[in-house]
Amino acid sequence: MSLISMREARKNQAMNGPFTPALIKSVNHTLLEGHQAILFQNRRGFSPTVECTTCGWTPKCPRCDVSLTFHKRTSRLSCHYCGYSQSWPSACPQCQHSSFAQQGYGTERIEETISRLMPLAKPVRMDTDTTGSKSSYEKIIRDFDSKKSNVLIGTQMVSKGLDFGGVDTVGIMNADSLMNFPDFRSHERAFQLIEQVAGRAGRRAGQEGEVLIQCNEPRHPLLQQVIAHDYEAMAEMQLADRKKYFYPPFSRLIMIYMKGRYEDRLDALAARYATVLRKAFGDRILGPEAPGIARIKNLYIRQIMLKIEREASTQMVRQYLNTIQNTMMQDDHEFSKIVFYYDVDPM
Repeated sequence: MSLISMREARKNQAMNGPFTPALIKSVNHTLLEGHQAILFQNRRGFSPTVECTTCGWTPKCPRCDVSLTFHKRTSRLSCHYCGYSQSWPSACPQCQHSSFAQQGYGTERIEETISRLMPLAKPVRMDTDTTGSKSSYEKIIRDFDSKKSNVLIGTQMVSKGLDFGGVDTVGIMNADSLMNFPDFRSHERAFQLIEQVAGRAGRRAGQEGEVLIQCNEPRHPLLQQVIAHDYEAMAEMQLADRKKYFYPPFSRLIMIYMKGRYEDRLDALAARYATVLRKAFGDRILGPEAPGIARIKNLYIRQIMLKIEREASTQMVRQYLNTIQNTMMQDDHEFSKIVFYYDVDPM
């Protein structure tokens, strides 16, 4: 396993799209030897973001707080949360210019880029856009297993359960995107996912595989633990942080979600609800706050996190939460317009 610095490659102006020279060289060598490669990119579509080159305007979903992803095969911009889609904009609604840049790389764009950079490549893509039916999924697996294709590009679908003897090289396109996620489990999940993807290489008896991990911070402790396969060091570091900040496994979590159509009204009600909860639970309550995606299908979302001791009865806590909710609904009919739901021990 090797860590390849994208920052260094960019500084030397050596990046070719999302590829470092080292990854291009390794995959080309693998294909020249008659073997296969897997490339992991945790974003589907062609470009995750489209941007006006004049004023920077970005098309966003009218129902969710996310930018629209461009899918070249359908020539449409789509929301991956609610399914909304629209055609390519003819002009920017802010400045009226018609020049747009495609920012970032999804699996579809990587598939197209490979065909240009690697003459021997016969790429195939595995993501939710290409595996809509059982037969299409099985065809991708069958074609790759019979070597009709020799480069498999995919999202998390390629991380486990696949056993191909011809795969010598695995490339992870951007490890930083797996770690830099606002969740206390993100480093553990990144370690797990990278290890799982890496395990697709070198599955023939007596044959070592090569795994190249493209990243911006090769010295990051988690990445050093990954290439050393040092699960214990990762676990010790994560457990120390979780103990310090009272996260599982040292506590249990209950996530309280509130959804409403009007943002200002939801903010006020969520703040009042959290104030009442703090009287009972004190500093075990965090929030309310907007999650990473703060609106889906025209409903605004606020979340409150409750940390409780492991020995506490979650059934009694939930009964108490329901009592508070029902009381507030009786006292203020505005609360009856809010959707509440609870997630105990969320994964």
